[in-house]
Amino acid sequence: MVVKSNNAKWIAFLVIILSFFSLFQHLFFARFSSLTLLNYAKSGANIHSIPRKTKKKKIHNGKLGEGVIKKHLQSSQPNLHNQSLSLSIDNGNYVNNTNNVFHDENIFQEDYKQMKKSFKIYVYPHKKNDPFANILLPVNFEPSGNYASESYFKKSLFNSQFITKNPKEADLFFLPFSIARLRHDTRIGVEGIQNFIRDYITNVSQKYPYWNRSDGGDHFYVACHSIGKSAMEKTSEVKFNVIQVVCSSSYFVAAYIAHKDACLPQIWPRKNNPPNLFSPKRKKLAFFAGGINSPVREKLLQVWRNDTEIFVHYGRLKTPYADELLGSKFCLHVKGFEVNTARIADSLYYGCVPVVIANYYDLPFNDILDWKTFSVIVPTMDIPLLKEILKNISYDEYLRLQSNVLKVRKHFQWHLKPIDYDAFHMVMYELWLRRSFLRFPENY
Repeated sequence: MVVKSNNAKWIAFLVIILSFFSLFQHLFFARFSSLTLLNYAKSGANIHSIPRKTKKKKIHNGKLGEGVIKKHLQSSQPNLHNQSLSLSIDNGNYVNNTNNVFHDENIFQEDYKQMKKSFKIYVYPHKKNDPFANILLPVNFEPSGNYASESYFKKSLFNSQFITKNPKEADLFFLPFSIARLRHDTRIGVEGIQNFIRDYITNVSQKYPYWNRSDGGDHFYVACHSIGKSAMEKTSEVKFNVIQVVCSSSYFVAAYIAHKDACLPQIWPRKNNPPNLFSPKRKKLAFFAGGINSPVREKLLQVWRNDTEIFVHYGRLKTPYADELLGSKFCLHVKGFEVNTARIADSLYYGCVPVVIANYYDLPFNDILDWKTFSVIVPTMDIPLLKEILKNISYDEYLRLQSNVLKVRKHFQWHLKPIDYDAFHMVMYELWLRRSFLRFPENY
């Protein structure tokens, strides 16, 4: 009996010790988890995926219930009051009070320097007398028009320090075909693009060993025209393996795979800086002009076509487009056939705060820049609430948004001779994030 009693005492004592240990462990790891989450929040990382340096943010559909405007502004906009350089806690939620337009500028700057120092791209070579040189080589003129981003990138890359003629030291391999040029080539046209891409990949895989090592996993191509999303239908390995740098970067499109692929900003090229970015003549609350070619734009026109503060135009403008952008506080980017248009870059160029009305849009440089610090994001279903949402942004908040617009402008500009942090270098940084650390043996 004594033995049993002693055993019972020891068991009870052991249970107490384990209980205290369990409590301590719980408290410790709870604290650790909070600190980890806070650190992740500071860095912008996505805690639901493999840890990365920055976080991809999606634009979601979602119904807004009671207190709709307040909740929308809290979720879609940064807390712009009492800004500091750290996170604060507001009603139990971590709120980003920094005025920095980056998710984590320190990480960006560190990686950017390393990228410029060591990043190498191998371009599959083609001669000037190639029958399709006009498709495979850079254009010999200054790019222009709605899809100029595609040509600007290739032109800049071919003249950059990132090019290597030694494929053994390459981080990525560039497939230099141009979707926009294929589209306008009378020998190919829209109907023949899929066959051209299929044949091109077949030739590359037979002539060079690099494609077959990874089934194209360390390759990339660049396309701005939306036809690019269907150009790979006869080459599924391109769609699922190759890094696609495209303007039509929608989470809704099956061909686009977030984190593997990246958004190419659609930019109408302009020279020089526009006048009077802080123009006091910004009398209009919001402005949109464009074709009514989607249900989203039809809804916008239906609700706001006769409004005196939100100006929605379709057809030809009677006033210069630039004057409308300079005279408006907010400029609307509204989904048309695709999520992408040049309107975001237009609004940034003219100092107008962009309002993005397009669901599931993987915004350009979204894992680098914090779009909530310089834009307003509105789900398409909330178009009827647009005026109320914009009017609930105070004047001080608007000035902060516009100030940040001017900070990010340089990232959305192309130059014939690229300069640091411009659109070319930002796209290269996106590719840098997606490179693999895997290196194949020389005799593979």
